[in-house]
Amino acid sequence: MNECMRTPPSLLSLSIDSALLNISSISDLSPLPDHIICDLFLKTLSAGKLNEKVLKLFIATGKDEVLSLIEALNIRQIHSPVLPTRCSEKF
Repeated sequence: MNECMRTPPSLLSLSIDSALLNISSISDLSPLPDHIICDLFLKTLSAGKLNEKVLKLFIATGKDEVLSLIEALNIRQIHSPVLPTRCSEKF
């Protein structure tokens, strides 16, 4: 196919790509439709941009399909233990 004859990307595709580039600065995904959140989640994984903050962002949507994907891929949140900073009792 000729380079000039390619179909241009859709507005939806461009929007998802833009969201992916700025995923770390997004604070809420819940208003988005399920299929867009799922697509964005998969693209985030593919791009290697899934970190603790971004994972919490997707979990906070409460969307069953995303939560099922997270579970199926065995992705887990890191639970850091709370360590005491000092002890008042002598040992």
